[in-house]
Amino acid sequence: MQVLQVQLEVGADPAEVGRARRWVRSRLAGSGIEADEPLAETLILIVSELVTNAVVHTGCPAVLRMLLPGLPAGASVGTVRVEVADASDRPPAPRHADGDETNGRGLELVDGLADRWGWRPEGTGKAIWCEIDRCGAGAAGAGAYPGRTRPEAFPGTYPGMAYEAV
Repeated sequence: MQVLQVQLEVGADPAEVGRARRWVRSRLAGSGIEADEPLAETLILIVSELVTNAVVHTGCPAVLRMLLPGLPAGASVGTVRVEVADASDRPPAPRHADGDETNGRGLELVDGLADRWGWRPEGTGKAIWCEIDRCGAGAAGAGAYPGRTRPEAFPGTYPGMAYEAV
């Protein structure tokens, strides 16, 4: 299977979150993930949350990466991986926001929407990642925050992989 890895450098400005969402939409268009399928909107929401967290909580630029399986339109299998790397070495701090609070729901949303998520140190900072399995049954929400596993480093090479950096 061919895999496409794409990445976008995101500035430390909260306005960059909208640019990241538009960029994701444009990359999904050629990946076999249709704009009107639920997976597309889920990915855009997850990217929005992770990029917002990186920009707001670090005040530094970040890098958004997506790993897309090269599938024909309508295919029902494959895993999409999203990562946001930032310059902060502080681990993510999931929390539960109370009723009227305007912040604190981002990682809770990621936990509920992704099949798996976690983080790992990267350089002097960290990368927060999540994966969504594209399958008929879908098992979103892999469980509570504690006990998440840290996978091996983000794959750098795959046979038949195309790469794009923006």
